[in-house]
Amino acid sequence: MTLIKSISGIRGTIGGVVGQNLTPIDTVKFAAAYGSWIKQQRSKSTYRVVIGRDARISGEMIENLVVSTLIGMGIDVINLRLSTTPTVEIAVPMEHADGGIILTASHNPKQWNALKLLDAKGEFLNAKHSQKVLDIAASESVSFSDVGNLGKLFYNDAYFDLHIDAVTNLDLVNVEAIRKCRFKAVVDGVNSSGGIVVPLLLERLGVTVIKLHCNPNGHFPHNPEPLKEHLRDLSEKVIQTGADFGIAVDPDVDRLAFMDENGLLFGEEYTLVACADYVLSQKKGNTVSNLSSTRALRDITEKHGAVYTASAVGEVNVVAAMKTNNAVIGGEGNGGIILPESHYGRDALVGIALFLSLLAEKRLSVSALKKTYPLYFMSKKKIDLSQGYDVEGLLGNMEKKYQNEITTTIDGLKIDFSDSWVHLRKSNTEPIVRVYSEAPSQEEADTLANRFIFELKSLSQ
Repeated sequence: MTLIKSISGIRGTIGGVVGQNLTPIDTVKFAAAYGSWIKQQRSKSTYRVVIGRDARISGEMIENLVVSTLIGMGIDVINLRLSTTPTVEIAVPMEHADGGIILTASHNPKQWNALKLLDAKGEFLNAKHSQKVLDIAASESVSFSDVGNLGKLFYNDAYFDLHIDAVTNLDLVNVEAIRKCRFKAVVDGVNSSGGIVVPLLLERLGVTVIKLHCNPNGHFPHNPEPLKEHLRDLSEKVIQTGADFGIAVDPDVDRLAFMDENGLLFGEEYTLVACADYVLSQKKGNTVSNLSSTRALRDITEKHGAVYTASAVGEVNVVAAMKTNNAVIGGEGNGGIILPESHYGRDALVGIALFLSLLAEKRLSVSALKKTYPLYFMSKKKIDLSQGYDVEGLLGNMEKKYQNEITTTIDGLKIDFSDSWVHLRKSNTEPIVRVYSEAPSQEEADTLANRFIFELKSLSQ
């Protein structure tokens, strides 16, 4: 049972002891700290915050706590109710709100939930502002409003349609070409809000939709992270129905993975590669992904004569690097697509529209499209922090051991070899050390990751 406070928000498991889990008391404390931070940004007579949640079981409880807390601070709340992370992100500026809170633990299992905090642009708080919220929570210096100045609650259920409108109206999205292809797709909505909004988008694009796990009841039918080992049902359904492809999203719909017509995963790492290939074919600009993402994006970017930049892991870090480097697309290898033309946030709906525009333009199957890209294989493993590792000390020792290789330390430790790399870092969202590696074959990638796990454990003894 864990409570994690980071640039990715306030994330924890439901129930348990106050201060160690995401209990009702902790939820109110951090919601109030965020409300205080909102008020510190500008002196106004009224304040507005947009709220939305995914379908996980604890969502309604956490929603009620957060909404009541903000109203008690004199802040008006626009409640989108069942929503997605990117939907809330676009709603904040559209509502001229002062910020937003998304109630979701993203890819984490059902026992988790979180408060993901946005600024007035609908973007995640940077490290400085996130720390300020944490400092306010620690000081407990929060002031609530008297009865004559309580906030008001408004509901707005139009934002799925508004979000879809915003996506289909993008200049880069070729709606007519997609419609002419008459695609058939299986959608795995992991029984969350993606089970509603993804089929709605696809139907708007003329795609025949076969729904799988699209009942938004919060009972995730499998681990909600859209990885190969969790998507057997999707693979079987694609083959059984003769679909052109399968689509998997996580509970809050900011991560996206495609499956080809043979029931094989296109690869969440290659979602961004394909979308970037399409965007760069349409307009000039650079790309950004994080240190744990595939080298294939760098290769594709350079093929288009543009510049690739790697950032620290975390959406806010990717966005900062995108703004600095004039990137026309960026994101993370976990299937997160960020298109500035839309908004600075990972958005599976944007990713779907770009990917299908590429398919329609190239007239290729998903499996044939994959063969056009540089082929790398990634291994994603982890070490449980409960075993008491001194992460910073271990990574420092590992850096010394590999001082003759190319190393990067802006986020953990990444070691680049001639044809492979390994990235070791403490997770922002789980109590683990992530060990990611990439190589020319799956066997080599797994071997490299296992080797570094062994070396880390050896150094810790």
